[in-house]
Amino acid sequence: MDIRHLRCFVAVAEELHFARAAERLHIDQSPLSRAIKELESELGVQLFERSTRSTRLTWAGQVFLEDARRVFAALDQAKVNVKAAANGYHRTLRVAISDGIVPSRLAALLAQCRVEEPEVEVRLFQVPLAQQLKGLRSDLYDVGFAQSDDVGDGFLSDPIWHDPLVVAVPARHPLLASKRIPLEDVLRYPLVLCHPEACEGCARQIGRVLRAVDVEPIVADHVSTPDMLLALVAAGYGIGLTNATHIEDFRHPDVVARPLAGRAVMLTTYLLRPDIEPSEPLRHFIERVKPELEIILGDKS
Repeated sequence: MDIRHLRCFVAVAEELHFARAAERLHIDQSPLSRAIKELESELGVQLFERSTRSTRLTWAGQVFLEDARRVFAALDQAKVNVKAAANGYHRTLRVAISDGIVPSRLAALLAQCRVEEPEVEVRLFQVPLAQQLKGLRSDLYDVGFAQSDDVGDGFLSDPIWHDPLVVAVPARHPLLASKRIPLEDVLRYPLVLCHPEACEGCARQIGRVLRAVDVEPIVADHVSTPDMLLALVAAGYGIGLTNATHIEDFRHPDVVARPLAGRAVMLTTYLLRPDIEPSEPLRHFIERVKPELEIILGDKS
């Protein structure tokens, strides 16, 4: 695999049309098709579903597209880093986000970073959990947020935020007759859930809740973002299970949040990073995320 294969793949993935991709790359369509076949053969997976009428990415292709974009982003970052190093600086913090972060919480954190260390650039990358872990391991990211601490050896995972899991219900729905909704009642209706691959950590936590009841859920759809979940709930596609703070942020007029009956269930967000001595910008970032968090960093501030 070389850069040429990746450039060809990204062009086809973004255009979803071989002729337009070939025109974009200023090459004939034949060598472009050959490059894609060589790449699929080397990876051992199908990246595109092709027919006479359309070209679509497979799920493997969607995941690989994010990886390919990260390669090119890493090359761009390398140019920035070498210029910064030549000037005696290394002040970029690369933050990966999986499963989403409450927008108001993220905005407050970034604003604090800009005020306290304006010379440090914070770059955000929205990626699936598996890609985040690969990036943390290979030094593509410095730190990440995810709703899973099942990260294996070589990583530190610190719980930083806990948000109630609530039921997102369309306005004027029969379930709204209850102030607290039993999970068994929720499962009588189709559900809109986070995607098990795009939002792996969130899907795992909600999956554990669903498995507590011996009822097979009816899934209307899977979504990759909280705003899409609320949009489908508002449209009447199904009932959602989501983070209460997300609902507060988006405040959709046609969606009502109700707590689950029984003991409150919390969705936990973790701060993930490699188990190595953090850089100074990363140390300060961790302190801003959760000042009370006791991290094994010594007394070097």
